[in-house]
Amino acid sequence: MPDAATRATTVGFIGTGLIGTPMVQRLLECGLSVTLWNRTREKAVPLVEHGATLADSPRALAESCDIVCLCLTNTAAVHEVVFGHDGLAGVLRTGQLLIDLSSIAPDTTLEMAERLATACGAHWIDAPVSGGLPLARAGRLIVFAGGDAHAIARAAPVFDALAQRVTHMGGHGAGQLAKSCNQMIVACNLVTIAEMLAFAQRAGIDATRLPAALAGGFADSLPLQIFGPRMAAGIDTPRIGGLGTFRKDIDQVVRLAGECGAYAPMATRAAEVMLEASRHDHVGADPDVSRIIALFLEARAPGHPS
Repeated sequence: MPDAATRATTVGFIGTGLIGTPMVQRLLECGLSVTLWNRTREKAVPLVEHGATLADSPRALAESCDIVCLCLTNTAAVHEVVFGHDGLAGVLRTGQLLIDLSSIAPDTTLEMAERLATACGAHWIDAPVSGGLPLARAGRLIVFAGGDAHAIARAAPVFDALAQRVTHMGGHGAGQLAKSCNQMIVACNLVTIAEMLAFAQRAGIDATRLPAALAGGFADSLPLQIFGPRMAAGIDTPRIGGLGTFRKDIDQVVRLAGECGAYAPMATRAAEVMLEASRHDHVGADPDVSRIIALFLEARAPGHPS
């Protein structure tokens, strides 16, 4: 049962997309009062049936809530909601919490956090998550938090509902940097899984049996167990992880690595493969990342007869 502090906390949530929707459902299940706003209003309407309230605008949402959460597509979307025309910065109160659960640029996060503090005294917490849809539904996400330690402690009602672990990585932007490290591993893993499964099929063994066969060994991983069976069976619906989202994240990692002088050949190659896969795919604007296996299945090694 939620405690009194949780019941008294009012949460605003902006962005009810693929990962935002199960987050909101989890907050409601834990007894929090949740007000929503989404650019495409229809995507938020089903959550009203679960007990959420719809706001007419981001500003109206911020005025009615203790904590405002964002779960948006990219850096530009976050900047627009906070600092754009009728943005949140105009109404957020001194000491109010803004939790950005999106995965966006660390350097821009630092700039926006400092700008928000100057503009209205609100506290920015960058809190990108890892775990995907299964852990979001279960309230077992991993959170990488950047910002003031006291502000992060005050965000406990939200984090207790959504996450199994919150790690304070440092100041503003540090949470986003940790998520970048996470995405470097995940993107390289997904590309390698697709390459391995395509190799298995080409070599003549049943690739659909490999995720279970590798479970518990050194090659095992959550991406293998979640995306491997889908890749091996040629299943890409329902979408559980957009190729475009992974491309955005790994491209950002490559940019950041270049700016700080880090040598990142594997991440760079993963970015190249995901770009090639997105150009190769004709299914939709942002297909499931499982479709990257199609690139490996249809390609041939140099010099090998087709």
